[in-house]
Amino acid sequence: MPMKNKGLPWAPKARQKDLDLFLENTRVKFVGFPLQGDRVSLAGLPQPIHEGVDVLKHNMYTSLAEVQIQKEEEIARNPLSTEEPTVPLTPTEILYQGMLPNLPQYMIALLKILLAAAPTSKAKTDSINIMADVLPEEMPMTVLQSMKLGIDVNRHKEIIVKAVSAVLLLLLKHFKLNHIYQFEFMSQHLVFANCIPLVLKFFNQNIMAYVGAKNTIPILDFPSCVIGDQPELTAESLEIGDSQQYSWRNIFSCINLLRILNKLTKWKHSRIMMLVVFKSAPILKRTLKVRHAMMQLYVLKLLKMQTKYLGRQWRKSNMKTMSAIYQKVRHRLNDDWAYGNDLDARPWDFQAEECALRACVDRFNNRRYSANAKDPDFEPLDTCTTSVLGQPFELTDYFKQHYEVWLQREVFQTPLGDFY
Repeated sequence: MPMKNKGLPWAPKARQKDLDLFLENTRVKFVGFPLQGDRVSLAGLPQPIHEGVDVLKHNMYTSLAEVQIQKEEEIARNPLSTEEPTVPLTPTEILYQGMLPNLPQYMIALLKILLAAAPTSKAKTDSINIMADVLPEEMPMTVLQSMKLGIDVNRHKEIIVKAVSAVLLLLLKHFKLNHIYQFEFMSQHLVFANCIPLVLKFFNQNIMAYVGAKNTIPILDFPSCVIGDQPELTAESLEIGDSQQYSWRNIFSCINLLRILNKLTKWKHSRIMMLVVFKSAPILKRTLKVRHAMMQLYVLKLLKMQTKYLGRQWRKSNMKTMSAIYQKVRHRLNDDWAYGNDLDARPWDFQAEECALRACVDRFNNRRYSANAKDPDFEPLDTCTTSVLGQPFELTDYFKQHYEVWLQREVFQTPLGDFY
């Protein structure tokens, strides 16, 4: 019988930034000065440091986003000599080009619909009427009709939340695969439209009651509604065939919203601080009551991001949560989530971080999608005579008919000295 692996269920990762920081700190400690940009030389460092560098290199993970960012930085440094890569017209690229002019308005519209459908939102006169397709022209007259209408309204809201959360998550995933700055552009506009507090407001409810809600009428659901003889709809028949313990539609919506929150805040210290400012830790901790592995994983990831900001007292009084994070969430090799001593974790100059990201995204959009992005005066010029003369050039029919006249006037009648 093979021995059971007692290790953690995932392999650790390391970024290039982690290796650079490790080398810089050890060189300052043992040699006395850093070597900017040198990732090879280990002169003057003790053998354990050599082994540490080997471990970091062995577990090095370079994401597609890092490769794309390096390419963009190279183009920004050398805009004339660096060749622009060919952009394949994938379905995601075509969608982004179509959404780009009005993408902020699209994000605001989707979040408004999500807010109107959230169970924690109260009815307001200026909110979007998302129930127009459900409410009948005449109000129900019997108790049965009122029950059916109430279930239908709540079910309609749940379907809207499921659809909007899935659309946002799919857009973020496909934009991130296509190009990291397309993903960042959409992410920033979601953050500017208060997506983070909206999602936290969504989870600030009795989450167990939400995932256990049964806003369905089984005999009217597909395929029951088209198979066999349909029983008459009565107060007793509303619950016939209802054996589900949870509403999988609502669990799906919750997981989508947690994943969106993860994508918006990962490696963004300013947005992680927003989670801390909006007191998300107790809200997320209540969400852990739902016994669903994937949902708990994304909640623990969100808690892991902010533990270094929550203070020693919070960590001391939430050791059960800390243990769950250690067991379930992947760690970096030199991860300091349980104690805050990373320079990036110091809460200052977060506005500069967002502004720098916004500048990179705007430069990317202007270069790739703006009609006036290229200045003709700075375009490369072909000065090779052989290359220029070898290019195909279509002569007009008028020139072909009067070629001899042009030859007589421009060549034979021109003194030889005028050519030099």
